[in-house]
Amino acid sequence: MKRLRNFFVVLALFLAAGATFGQKVSRHEIVKPSGYRSPPIVQEGEIANLLKGAVDATIDEFKAKNFTSQDVSATLIVLGDAAEWKQGDVRGTERIYPASVVKLFYMAALERQIEDGKVTVTPELQRGLRDMIVDSSNEATQYILDVLTDTSSGAELPEKQFEVWQYKRNRVNRFFASMGYENINVNQKTFCEDAYGIEQQSRKYKGENRNMLTTDAVARLLAEIVTGRIANKERTEEMMALLHRDPFAKGPAEDQAHGFTGRMLIDRKLTGLNIWSKAGWTSKTRHDAAYIETPDGLKFVLVVFTVDHADEAGFIPAVAGRVLDALTPKDH
Repeated sequence: MKRLRNFFVVLALFLAAGATFGQKVSRHEIVKPSGYRSPPIVQEGEIANLLKGAVDATIDEFKAKNFTSQDVSATLIVLGDAAEWKQGDVRGTERIYPASVVKLFYMAALERQIEDGKVTVTPELQRGLRDMIVDSSNEATQYILDVLTDTSSGAELPEKQFEVWQYKRNRVNRFFASMGYENINVNQKTFCEDAYGIEQQSRKYKGENRNMLTTDAVARLLAEIVTGRIANKERTEEMMALLHRDPFAKGPAEDQAHGFTGRMLIDRKLTGLNIWSKAGWTSKTRHDAAYIETPDGLKFVLVVFTVDHADEAGFIPAVAGRVLDALTPKDH
């Protein structure tokens, strides 16, 4: 009888702990900014034609490299009037493995949690965030996603336990869905090699649940970051500092500042332009998401994803150059 009584005591404690845990999970959900409204994006035919012309001309330039229209997706947002963002895209809703561009989404989610007091800033967290964005460290990204979702890597789990784990891991997805982002999946760690154990279980073993983004979604997020719509002034300034690139500083030719959109600034010696960006690069993909400001006040976001041409470093800067030319008044 005593054993039975002890059993019920333990059971009651377990259930109480479970209730508390459930409240904790709820409190740690990532919440969109107070009063948030979807950005004022307007699909503009002129911008779409401009971008398509730039992409088509670049495909023709690189035809010897066997580029086709199916290898490229791109989105352009011109941030002129604050009340209206003009957007055009080329296959902008195509779901593509984003490589390290997904880190932009994890950064934005983390800054929301910091602003809301749900994640405490420590020197180690700052180091991880910096390395994830500036150095594009996969190991740092793994740590940041653990912090965001209260999950960690390890052995495969039985179905019921895995469902709980996966629900928590989907926290970042729920955040972006709450703001109206569609057709994306942002719930996986990035690895230098492969995923194992529960991480492979989460991917559904054959990659069916890998990270997926569209250039439309990436362009929207970058535009929302640079205009301060995702976080407060302090947190926005931190994100901008992490994303800022200096193509004219010394560094590896293939890094984020020199090997992607920034290369266009180098080739044209455009020292007066400013660029903020996040690149992604794997054995099969080469992507960049860039925000550019010119001295005469032009501000635009350009996201270009390419597949099956990972080592062709010239394509993205060539598209960016043509876009800049088309957006710049002829008398400049």
